[in-house]
Amino acid sequence: MSAALPSPSPEGRSGATAHLQDLTDRARAYVEAAASANTRRAYASDWKHFAAWCRRQNLPLLPADPQVVGLYITACATGSAASTSAGVGKPMSVSTIERRLSSLCWNYAQRGGEKLDRRDRAIATVLAGIRNRHAAPPRQKEAILPEDLIAMLETLDRASLRGLRDRAMLLIGFAGGLRRSEITGLDLGRDQSEDGRGWVEIFDRGLLLTLRGKTGWREVEIGRGSREATCPVVALETWIRFARIARGPLFRRVTGKGKDVGPDRLNDQEVARLVRKTALAAGVRGDLPEAGRGRKFAGHSLRAGLASSAEVDERHVQKQLGHASAEMTRRYQRRRDRFRVNLTKAAGL
Repeated sequence: MSAALPSPSPEGRSGATAHLQDLTDRARAYVEAAASANTRRAYASDWKHFAAWCRRQNLPLLPADPQVVGLYITACATGSAASTSAGVGKPMSVSTIERRLSSLCWNYAQRGGEKLDRRDRAIATVLAGIRNRHAAPPRQKEAILPEDLIAMLETLDRASLRGLRDRAMLLIGFAGGLRRSEITGLDLGRDQSEDGRGWVEIFDRGLLLTLRGKTGWREVEIGRGSREATCPVVALETWIRFARIARGPLFRRVTGKGKDVGPDRLNDQEVARLVRKTALAAGVRGDLPEAGRGRKFAGHSLRAGLASSAEVDERHVQKQLGHASAEMTRRYQRRRDRFRVNLTKAAGL
C-alpha cells in the first residue's frame, strides 16, 4: 500500500531527516485512511489469493500482465483458483470476480509499477464471456418490515446490558436506514475517535446523525417514535444511561458475563449476526424453507425494510439512505410496490 512512498536515508538522524521520517509516517497513515478498514482487508485478501495462485501456476506476479490476470479470472470462474488439495473449488460469482479484478487494479497501482489495464483484450474479452455465461440476478437480502422488527425486539432481554444495546442497534439501524458500518462507526459526540465514521447528537425531537461515507458527509434525521417501546431515541438514551457512556464509541462490547461495557467498538459483522439471530428467533419469514433461511437476513435487511415500508415520497427515502439515484433506492424497496399497479387490468384484460 505504501511501497511508492519514499523513505528517508538511514544515515544520521539530523533534524531534516527526522522531519522527513515524520512526514513519511504521516503519509502512510493518510494512504491507509484513503479506504475503509473493510475495503483494505478485502483488497489485502484478494491480493494474497492472487499471489498464491500465481505461485502455484509458476506465473510472474510482477509486473502487471493482462494475460496472467485473464487466466486468473478464468480460474476463478471455473473454480480452479481455489487452493484445495484437489485444486478445484466452488466457482466464484460474477460480482466477486469483478471485485477481485478491481482489487488487483488497485493493488498494482499502489505498488508504483505499471498499472493493470482492465480494458486490455486479454481481460475484457474474458470478463465479457464470463458475464454472458455465468451472470445471474443479484441475491438480495430479505427486508425486515416493521412488524418483523417488533417481533425481533421481543426476543431480546430488556433487563440486560446486551439486550439494551441490541435493541438500540436494531431500531437505529432501521429508522436511519443505516449500513452496518455506519451503525457501529457512530461516536457519542463529534470528533471522538480516529476510527469513527460519524457521530450522534440527541435533541428533543429526535436524533441527528452525521455520517462519513464514500462520497462525503451526510446528515440523517431520526425522529421519535409513536410509543416508547419502539422509539429509537428512547432505546438509545436507555443504552447510553445504563452503559454509562460519556464519549467515544457508541456501541461497544459487553463483557464480564454481560455486566460490564468495554471500551472497544463493535465490529460491523456483529450487526449482521444480530439481525440474523433475532430474525430466526422471531420466526420472520417462517414460510421460507428452513435450510438456508438464515442467509436471507443481514445488516442490509434493515435498510431494505425502511425503504419497503416507509409510505412517504420516494425522494425522502432516497435522502435517508444516502443514494445518489432514485433507481438505487427502488432496488431496496423489496415488496412495497410489487403488484401495486396492475397493467393487465389497466389494459382491459
